[in-house]
Parts: sequence; C-alpha cells; structure tokens
Amino acid sequence: MHIQKWIVAVLLICVYQSSYAEGGISCLAKNIYFESRDQPWVGQIAVAQVTLNRVKDGRFPNTICKVVKQRKNRTCQFSWYCDGLSDTPKDRKRYEEAVSTAIYAYKGEIPDITEGSLWYHALTVTPWWAKAYKRTININDHIFYTRP
Repeated sequence: MHIQKWIVAVLLICVYQSSYAEGGISCLAKNIYFESRDQPWVGQIAVAQVTLNRVKDGRFPNTICKVVKQRKNRTCQFSWYCDGLSDTPKDRKRYEEAVSTAIYAYKGEIPDITEGSLWYHALTVTPWWAKAYKRTININDHIFYTRP
C-alpha cells in the first residue's frame, strides 16, 4: 500500500511537471516541505497560499518556481533556497504530503486562509519589514502579513 501511494505521488509530480511551466507543483511542494513540514496541514496550506499569492501579484515573478527561487539584494525570499544545504527532501513521507498539499493548494478549492498574505515569518525572528505590513493570521509558529 505504501509503495502504491509513493508511485501515485511520483506520477502526479511527473504529470504536473510536464503540464505546468518549470515544474511548478514540484517547486511548490519543495517550498511547503522546507518552509513548513513541521507545521500542521493548515500551516502548510498557508505557506502554499502565500507562494501562489505572490505569483498573482505584479511585484513578484509570475511563475511558482521563479517566486520560490527569487532573490532580492542577494537574499532569497525563502531562506531554504539559498542556505547552502541540499534542496533534496530527505523525509520521503513528509515530501509526499507536501506534494499532495501543493496539488490541493494549486487547485484553489479552499478559500485563502491567509487573506491575501504575501509574507510570513517564524515567531523566532523579527524581520525589519514586519511593522510595515498588516498581520492577518498566526498559524502555529508563523505570522502572516499582507499590505496595509
């Protein structure tokens, strides 16, 4: 049974990679995995929604992969992408969950729980930009923000 789920996940990744520019579902799944794999499902959906909200916003790149890989002033928008560590998921089960969440979020079948948020950060940091934006929701140890 477990092998069947893994095969389905791989097939879904292949289908979505061939169907969407630059393997958008794969990029979204990696962003979910590296940014929120330790979060509850709702937190993972929120990270996906921020990524997708950025794709729709003219101030950010217009594809999922370009949003995930975006750098500004030599700083990555999502820290995992330029932290110097491997970008290959090590926990197969959590990555499979991230792929499933990415597909679900991409379909847009649930309302945006982040209320259009374009930014978030963990409670363990206080970024300089946080006071400039409107806080929308806290999920576990992440705070989400939108334009004021």
